[in-house]
Amino acid sequence: MAKMRAMAVPEAGARLQLQEREIPSPDRHEVLIRVQACGVCHSDTLTVGGYAPGMRYPRVPGHEVIGRLEALGPDVDGWQVGTRVGVGWFPGSCGYCSQCRHGDAFACENIQGATGISRDGGYATHMLAHVTALARVPPDLDAVESAPLLCAGITTYNALRNSGAGAGDLVAIHGVGGLGHLGIQFAARLGLRVVAINRGRDKEELARSLGAQEYIDAQSSDPAAALQRLGGAKAILATVTDAAAMQAVVGGLGTNGTLMVIGAVGALTVDSLDLLRKRAAVKGWYSGTSADSEDTLLFSHRHRIRSMNEIYALEQAQAAYDRMVSGKARFRVVLKVE
Repeated sequence: MAKMRAMAVPEAGARLQLQEREIPSPDRHEVLIRVQACGVCHSDTLTVGGYAPGMRYPRVPGHEVIGRLEALGPDVDGWQVGTRVGVGWFPGSCGYCSQCRHGDAFACENIQGATGISRDGGYATHMLAHVTALARVPPDLDAVESAPLLCAGITTYNALRNSGAGAGDLVAIHGVGGLGHLGIQFAARLGLRVVAINRGRDKEELARSLGAQEYIDAQSSDPAAALQRLGGAKAILATVTDAAAMQAVVGGLGTNGTLMVIGAVGALTVDSLDLLRKRAAVKGWYSGTSADSEDTLLFSHRHRIRSMNEIYALEQAQAAYDRMVSGKARFRVVLKVE
């Protein structure tokens, strides 16, 4: 039997191990993907640390996957071997449950979990995926550059285009990091008036080069007051993972403004009177479905949006993961598999 290599977590909290396995055959509605590149995302800590409910081991992390179709299982229509595909957090959907029939496939009642959590992901040379999880990838889009678009990219782009903000509206990107550096690019290409918010001035030049028109140093000034002086934000894309920092910007929303929460911070305290007075809102946003991933890839391709990455080989997955967890990466970490 042909063999594949995978960097797997043998048990919760353990270090990644290089394993040689037989290449699996796709089942009904499944495809086999030869992986070209896979991003290393902070959400992979759920797999490595065993924090996701119902985790089973060993498990291969990775949900920012770019590759090519190598085999098709039974009842897979409309796809051909050799097609470039991407797979993100979304694990697929059944198409017939109540959620799917009402247009909310991300909340499918029958296919739940996430790539790299409920099924093996892309820290490997090969992986299986449900056919509904596939996004088509433009043929000339670089695999390493585009892999983070399957999570960091889709999450920021999809949140922005569902925030209610339109061309010319003031939008703040809170945090200039792995999510934020992409959020600034998307917001600028969408024609929004972009304000970057970050602690300190060390990332101001970068933020402006990516498309930010204004910059707020949250360390030396009140970010909410600064946003109000600019007229109040129609949307704030909150990418940070610090609840206090996120709470500090909510007051910067303008009339009918929305705080789009995509950073996981746990409990969040907001001033309900301030929300009532402005008719403002705080909203969480799921990354998106495979169709959203495809939209993100196409938009990025057309507008030359790129992730800034540090690149590692598959066998260096533990070092890549450690680098990501350290918070020192500029700005995403990617495994170059093929």
